[in-house]
Parts: sequence; C-alpha cells; structure tokens
Amino acid sequence: MDNEKPIVDFSEIRDALGKNFEPVQVMDGQANVVNQAIVSKYSNDQLVDFLKLMIWERTLHQRSNALTRQGRLGFYAPTEGQEASEMGSNSAMKSTDVLMPAYRDIPQLIQHGLPVYKAFLWSRGHVLGNEYPEDLHAMPPQIIIGAQYIQAAGVALGIKKNGTEDKVAYSYTGDGGTSQGDFYEGMNFAGAFQAPAVFIVQNNGYAISVPRRKQTAARTLAQKAVAAGIPSVQVDGMDFLAVHEVTKAAREYAAAGNGPVMIETLTYRFGPHTNAGDDPKRYRTKEEEQPWFDNDPLIRYRKYLTDQGVWSEDLENEYVEQVKADIKAAVKQADEAPKQKMTEFLENVFEEQPQNIQQQITEYQAKESK
Repeated sequence: MDNEKPIVDFSEIRDALGKNFEPVQVMDGQANVVNQAIVSKYSNDQLVDFLKLMIWERTLHQRSNALTRQGRLGFYAPTEGQEASEMGSNSAMKSTDVLMPAYRDIPQLIQHGLPVYKAFLWSRGHVLGNEYPEDLHAMPPQIIIGAQYIQAAGVALGIKKNGTEDKVAYSYTGDGGTSQGDFYEGMNFAGAFQAPAVFIVQNNGYAISVPRRKQTAARTLAQKAVAAGIPSVQVDGMDFLAVHEVTKAAREYAAAGNGPVMIETLTYRFGPHTNAGDDPKRYRTKEEEQPWFDNDPLIRYRKYLTDQGVWSEDLENEYVEQVKADIKAAVKQADEAPKQKMTEFLENVFEEQPQNIQQQITEYQAKESK
C-alpha cells in the first residue's frame, strides 16, 4: 500500500505551473531581430521616436536624481533600466485611456499629459502637483502598494457602465505589488465584471530589498492572473517593441469588451528603490547586476538604429541637450510656484473645519501675517 500511486500527483501539478509562459521578444539583447514581421510594421522614423522616448526618460531620471541630491526634489523613485517597460507600454495607449500610476510611474504620467513642472511639484509635496489639466485622464501616483489596481478596476467598470467605446483603464505595479491583496482583488473584480482594464506588472526583481524568488513560489508572476480568470502574458521588459506590441494587443482586446488582461514585463531596476536611503549594494551583487546592465534597453535599440544608419551619437547628444533644456525650464516653473502656508494645509484637511482646526488656523494666520 505504501507504494500505491496517489490519485493526484501534486508534485507534477506544481512543476507544470507557469510552464506556458515564455517571454515575448522582438529584438534580443544583442540587437538581433527575432521577429522581423513586427519590426517591418514601423518606419525608421517611428523607431527613432521610440528610442527618443527611452532617452527622454533616462535623461529625466538623471536630472531628477541630481535634483534630489541637491535637495530640490522630495520623494523620488529611480526609473533607470525600466525605460522599455514603461515607455513601451505607455506609448501603446491612447490619450483618452485612464492611467492609475504608482510612484515609479511618473514618466508615463508625464507622457500621458502631466506637465513636467507639476511632476516636480508633486515630488515636493506641493498641492499644485495634484491639480491636473482637465483633459488629462489620470489619477495622482498611488503610494499604497497595489492600491492602484483597485482604482483601475473601478474606473474600468465605470467605462463599461457608461458605454464608452475604445477606452481602457491601465495601471502599473511592481513584483512586490503582486504580493498584496489589492493586486488580486483588483484583477478579480475587473475579471468578474469583464471590465476593460490592462494590468501591467513591472517585474524588476526586487520589492525594495526582497528578491522576487522570496516573495512567491510561483514560477512567473503572469500566472497569478489565472486565478482571476483573465488572460496574461510575459514579455521581455528590456525590449521596447515587444512591450509596445504586447500592450497594444492587450489594449485592443480589453477595449473590444473582452475583459481585462495582465502583462508581466521582465525588467530591472538599475539603481535604488528610492532615494530615501536605499542602498542596493547591501542586497545585490555585481555579478547579478552586470548582465542586466549589459542588457540596457537603450544600448539594444541604439545599436540597431545606428546599424540602420538612422541614428548617431551627434543626434543623441543634440536631443539630450534639448531634453535637459526643457527640464531646466520645468524646474524654474516649479520654483516659481507660491510657497505653501500652514493655514492652507489646515484648510485642506476638512471641508468644514472642526473647532480645534479653526483654532489652529487662527493661530497660524496671526503668525503668517507678521
């Protein structure tokens, strides 16, 4: 009896989980095209524009990093290394789609329509950083890990109930976010109501200092969508075209009324989790990091377009200087925003201030009038 085969082989089931998820790729790390049909869909000018998006984000990161060290920005989550994942996906969306970003998704928010100076004001904690243009379809960055998936599910359901055509809600989280209850609840809700949402998981390998392998026994993060009954896919997150094409297909699927989709992008955070004291050297080795640095998404596409004769170092330097000038102007505009007063903070807490808040407002008005 001890050697009798069990009615169910759970080890076999476990080992089979996640095997159906192989990363979609268009161009490999050596800039070799592995899917010519996709590349052929785009003109050289379009491919150059894609590279410029990544260069823009890299330059924005570098300037934001410098501004943070100078004490001229507040909270900042570095994005270096994730340009293909972020710009590749965001560029597949339409301006009428609704973005629910997390705090590392400022570049997508800007490309979706937020003025750069307002992004800087948000980092500084200025109230004007949360006042959006009327034609910007987005929520402010979510600080609570995974909560933006709940927001996306609600917005997507609203889109469906309003009968709006060709429109989706989309949201991002990291690999750490997939360990949160809101992650599953948001996808499950959207799936149950067949709401038009696209959920993007940027798997950059770490939830602050916790490696992905210690967060879950799942072979992939994409397979977590199976429990919610929604289709999912894994994509090379260092491959702009692969991310763009997968996201474009996901958007079309969701917008057509088929329900939500989840995308896992395999990417890497080159720097710290945030500039608030995190030191990746304490939990990552150079041996681990170097292959990812060599797989830099900008290097891949820069090489391909240079080989095609449509890009050069001079063109890149010229573009970078243009971006730097734009960022400098945005910093100046942010610096010119009126200084916030304590009375304004107090007045914004409640629509109708209780007595203790009214007393504090009166006290600070007296101080501020001097």
